[in-house]
Amino acid sequence: MNAAKLLAWVLLPVVGLIVVGMLAIWLLHFFLGLLAYIIVGALVVGGAAYLYRRTKRAVGPGTRTRRRIDAAAETYRMRNR
Repeated sequence: MNAAKLLAWVLLPVVGLIVVGMLAIWLLHFFLGLLAYIIVGALVVGGAAYLYRRTKRAVGPGTRTRRRIDAAAETYRMRNR
């Protein structure tokens, strides 16, 4: 009886530590993977917003590109009368 109690008192904490350790590693892996996906998504959205602002500003009113687009459109309209 004493040997069984000793075995239970030694074995159960070791098994419990192993289970808790496995759970902690799984949770850490899960949350770090989730964090990586969130960071990549934020970079993609931020990059798209940056490119949108740059494009909008480059073709905005008064820029060389906008004047060229307007001149080309006017030439096209005059040619197709």
